[in-house]
Amino acid sequence: METAADLRDIASLTLKFEFNPKLGIDNPVLSLAEEQDLSDPWSLKRPRFCLLSKEDGRSFGFHLRPELGGAGHVVCRVQPGSSAQRQGLREGDRILGVNSHDVEHEDYAVVVRRIRASGPRVLLMVWARQVHDVARAQQGNAAHHCPILGPGVRPRLCHIMKDEGGFGFSVTHGKQGPFWLVLSTGGAAERAGVPPGARLLEVNGVNVEKYTHHQLSRKLWQSGQQVTLLVAGPEVEEQCRQLGMPLAAPLAEGCALPAKPRCLHLEKGPKGFGFLLREEKGLGGRLGQFLREVEPGLPAEKAGMQAGDRLVAVAGESVEGLGHEETVSRIRAQGACVSLTVIDPEADRFFSMVRLSPLLFLESTEAPASPQDIVSAPLVEVRDPAAEDTAVAPVLPGPRQCLLYPGPGGGYGFRLSCVASGPDIFISQVTPGGSAAQAGLQMGDVVLEVNGCPVGGENDPERLQQLAEAEPPLCLKLVARSQQGLEDWILLGSGENWALASDLL
Repeated sequence: METAADLRDIASLTLKFEFNPKLGIDNPVLSLAEEQDLSDPWSLKRPRFCLLSKEDGRSFGFHLRPELGGAGHVVCRVQPGSSAQRQGLREGDRILGVNSHDVEHEDYAVVVRRIRASGPRVLLMVWARQVHDVARAQQGNAAHHCPILGPGVRPRLCHIMKDEGGFGFSVTHGKQGPFWLVLSTGGAAERAGVPPGARLLEVNGVNVEKYTHHQLSRKLWQSGQQVTLLVAGPEVEEQCRQLGMPLAAPLAEGCALPAKPRCLHLEKGPKGFGFLLREEKGLGGRLGQFLREVEPGLPAEKAGMQAGDRLVAVAGESVEGLGHEETVSRIRAQGACVSLTVIDPEADRFFSMVRLSPLLFLESTEAPASPQDIVSAPLVEVRDPAAEDTAVAPVLPGPRQCLLYPGPGGGYGFRLSCVASGPDIFISQVTPGGSAAQAGLQMGDVVLEVNGCPVGGENDPERLQQLAEAEPPLCLKLVARSQQGLEDWILLGSGENWALASDLL
């Protein structure tokens, strides 16, 4: 079941427009349950918005795949009872935006990374299949369909420390929200970045727009000496109203936050990086990857690593929810120079409280350094053997069968592709440490059968895109592509490829 905070978020997004002459727009959000009228030109300019909440240890509840024969990202399955289903996401929907990013023309892998890096909440901007097709026919493929907030015009997450003047704001008095803040000149709230006339959306990660004034006062009193507010200034409210966008937490930028993620850049030496990675239970009993035994004087310590830090990303890609072996494989795949994003226990508690991923605030706190900016640590003895290079598949004597089960994230860890000039379906990508890699799949392997059914016919695209819905295990019959064939395929480039794998998000 979703938490009470999740349900309040959902309630705040399901109301239709309601105008109050005294207070203004009550909730500038398109109703998620409202169907779009294809005869209305304005409905073709606005997407639907789905604010999804992830339950502990679970997914948002939908599968995403790249669109066949063109650029696009298609929802191919929605799990019953999931947050995705409750928020109106439907099979066939095209994802145009993730939080504050227009992803309509981004690479599929980048879109998947953005959704996974969003943490427990994500705002998706989507079009229904039929709306997408009509709009493309009327406006062309180059049309800009995704509404984006202007630079600096986003909700703010502000952390306020109480001083002798208190928090430095008062709240407009009404029996029930929404509430607006009145700031004290030079007070704590103003110094923390709260804009004048800001609308109050959340207190410590809990939506308070439907609180009574008494409930809000009690919530603020319980915060003690510090409080974190999600607020939106008048210009943000107005722009969201014009675009039909919700004032959602994943859109926020951070102001005076008490904690932040840290980017560590390490260069491996003769004694390795100088730390151990362990899978342990963290906040709320959730499993995570923690950094331990940071050795003095070695690259990890010199880069700023501290024992007890939790690893949240490798090379900028989130590892939340991944198992220990797959996380280690991703670190090793970076070679001798590794970029890790970590948070200390204080930051972990803070971002868990506000129910947002620390990676959402990485760009505004500390951008990854370029290779030229990385200061190399002194080289010292290799601690762990380097991972074997499996990029080129060896030539095997004949067909073989591989049995695959979904990994921790729900995927199999490989991608199928087909070159238009040839009949072969083959493995074009294998995730290091994933289920496919453990089962022995190699890049370039040609697929002969899937669950006992031969492949190689003209109906393969339609049949193979149903793999994401097949009950596990997945049985593949494969044969290794020759070295010459693999090189020929690589030289063709990716322009003629279509990908069939889907990702559970």
